[in-house]
Amino acid sequence: MQKPGFISWSIMMGLVIASLALHFIPSNNNGYEPVKSYAPAVNKAAPAVVNIYTSKTINQQAHPLLANPFFRRFFERAPVPKSRIQNSLGSGVIIAEQGLIITNNHVIADADEILIALKDGRTANAKVIGTDLETDIALLQIYLKELPVIEFSKDSNLQVGDITLAIGNPFGVGQTVTMGIVSATGRNQLGITTYEDFIQTDAAVNPGNSGGALVNADGKLVGINTAIYSKSGGNQGIGFAIPLNHALRVVDNLLKYGHVIRGWLGLETQELSPSLKKAFGLPDQLQGQVVVGVVDGGPAFDAGLLEGDIVTHFNGKEANKGTDTMRQIANLMPGDKIKLGAIRNGEFLTFEATLGIRLPKQ
Repeated sequence: MQKPGFISWSIMMGLVIASLALHFIPSNNNGYEPVKSYAPAVNKAAPAVVNIYTSKTINQQAHPLLANPFFRRFFERAPVPKSRIQNSLGSGVIIAEQGLIITNNHVIADADEILIALKDGRTANAKVIGTDLETDIALLQIYLKELPVIEFSKDSNLQVGDITLAIGNPFGVGQTVTMGIVSATGRNQLGITTYEDFIQTDAAVNPGNSGGALVNADGKLVGINTAIYSKSGGNQGIGFAIPLNHALRVVDNLLKYGHVIRGWLGLETQELSPSLKKAFGLPDQLQGQVVVGVVDGGPAFDAGLLEGDIVTHFNGKEANKGTDTMRQIANLMPGDKIKLGAIRNGEFLTFEATLGIRLPKQ
């Protein structure tokens, strides 16, 4: 017969072990169950991701020497310039039931024909609604019924470490899904586009993935795959995607105006480096940008800004990076007023400028 104390001790240890198990072992209720498959997310998003095939005619010019009568007389007849068809491929995402498809501009640039292939086997020729070279976004439209539409992520606050799935048509092999994480956000100064605020991911992105979907673990769209960093031309674990909110702003403008309308200040700046701070006799902790150019008759000129001024604030925000400031101004509309804080000859001054319109890049 067991002693009462031993029974009590056994019960107590059992409760402790059970408590530890409940605390440390993942459970469905707490959301810690390891994900064994992303098939639900893929099944949700993949039907709305399309393959894009383009073709354009390339005219090959005759040799320049044939323009010279002396050389041309050696031929019975002048060679006729030849032409050839150049094909390329990419990906796109259906974002509306009306057949609107978002992709990269470089996927369809100068194309004579754009063919869209859906996952369900249907195909259709696409019409170009509008393009924006400065963000590398293009908006297409096809006319088919009962089109699948991707769901947008309402949470724009991606964090480093979030799961990402890239869906596209790499190398033309057909729709492919790769998985990774968000490696970084806000990547800029890459020289890819004028306005850069890229999501960086290590989900494999290869040629042909451009314009395809970057989705989260729920299968909701978070970005448009745009570029890879590669020395070999293939995936090296660094891909870049345009955040969804930036892409949708471009789409909205393309639908309304046929091009993107952006604010313009007419100001060229250079970031305030430590050496410049020393030259100007400024404290190390000061953040700002040195004005190196002012367009005559532009909004900044009319507001009174001069070369050599040190801009420290745009609309109350610190002017730390020129790329951030340029994007902030571009997101405003012509006619909007912007307040600037600047240092001139050691004195802090404030200016108010009325933004002009930035002409679309051709």
